[in-house]
Amino acid sequence: MEIHTIGGYNEVGKNMTVIELGDDAIILDAGLYLPAVVELQEQEKEEKSANEKKLRHIGALPDDLLLDKLKLREKIRAILIGHAHLDHVGAVPYIASRYKAPVVGTPFTIEVLRKILDDEKNSIPNRICTINPNGTFEIKGKKRTYLAEFINMTHSTLQTTMIAIHTPEGVVVYANDFKLDNTPVLGLPPNYDTIKRIAKEGVKVLIVDSLYSGSERKTPSEKVARALLEEVMLTIKNENSAMFITTFSSHIARLKSIVDFSKKLNRNVFFIGRSLNKYVSSAKKVGLCPFQNSIKIGSYKKQVASILKRVEKNRANYLVVCTGHQGEPGSIMDRLSRGQLPFEFKHSDNIIFASKTIPAPINIANKEQMDKRLKKIGVRIFDEVHVSGHGGREDLRDLINLLKPQNIIPSHGSTAQLTPMIELCREMGYRAGKECHLLQDGQSLKI
Repeated sequence: MEIHTIGGYNEVGKNMTVIELGDDAIILDAGLYLPAVVELQEQEKEEKSANEKKLRHIGALPDDLLLDKLKLREKIRAILIGHAHLDHVGAVPYIASRYKAPVVGTPFTIEVLRKILDDEKNSIPNRICTINPNGTFEIKGKKRTYLAEFINMTHSTLQTTMIAIHTPEGVVVYANDFKLDNTPVLGLPPNYDTIKRIAKEGVKVLIVDSLYSGSERKTPSEKVARALLEEVMLTIKNENSAMFITTFSSHIARLKSIVDFSKKLNRNVFFIGRSLNKYVSSAKKVGLCPFQNSIKIGSYKKQVASILKRVEKNRANYLVVCTGHQGEPGSIMDRLSRGQLPFEFKHSDNIIFASKTIPAPINIANKEQMDKRLKKIGVRIFDEVHVSGHGGREDLRDLINLLKPQNIIPSHGSTAQLTPMIELCREMGYRAGKECHLLQDGQSLKI
């Protein structure tokens, strides 16, 4: 068995790992490096002109050209996607056609992929397969068949899975991303029964989201974020004031909480922005949008303008959920802060960021500049009304104790972010370089 770390081992994003098993190889995730995409989208018109060549040039795609050098391209038998975030599925439209292999994911993940393809007026020749959470998929190799289990896992978007590939040498578990949330607001808790069964079968290697391995905590449940939202939304003085909330468009559970509390405020809810439209439409399509009849969505220019004019006239009657929690150029909140849309914030209007700034330099700079513009206007800002979708150090300890893997490979971050995972592994009896392996993009490890 050989593991090839293509992307997501030097940065947050661009996730892609390849498992080589003799005559066969399997791709796990194919994601974008979003900070590079944000730079490309500084002007809206450029967003529509993104293509493989341009995205490779700016470093937004995982460097899967390495598979040509390793003579692995013809061995690829499947492309398995863990969940619907763009840093895991966003590169599929640009690189999947290089492989004669099906693309496999949960219904929500695949619906988001189809929306991306539609938005980009793109298509891929690959067979696209949907597997329900806790379902299985057979991968046909040259001489044998491998079973892949899509185990239900909690994260910050719907139908996230931990993928287990059963091989003659043991099980490969890909847990990228995860948190152990036993009381999720939407969806099922982690499938502990299957995790325990796989542990008994024998886990050869665990490739695991270690982004917050240095954070000595257990990541709280999404129900905590719901309580934080309730506290802010229902207790702040908001009579006759506008209320805007921005959060991760893919976080359907968070959006559900926002809509629930908006009803208690007797405010009608508008969602505006293309990204929100993409993810909410995908959730509707697969029957996982419990609030769909309680909202109105606007994503086109005229729709956005019409909605904002209505809110401007009667601020107390509406709540607006919009894109732009990272200060992304061209997002709704960014344009509102610049006075580029038909709505003018007033002193004491409320803006809630149900999010955390993703720690990339361009995001930090964009968010800081947007905050300065908003504070100059005099609005009230409620920041980081949020709980992470990534497990902390103690979640990682619990997952390792559950799976009892022979080998561990930290993933989903820079070397500095992944190094604390090596220290945790040492605490738990694993030897650095022997059973716990700190790798970088473009490396290969024989196990």
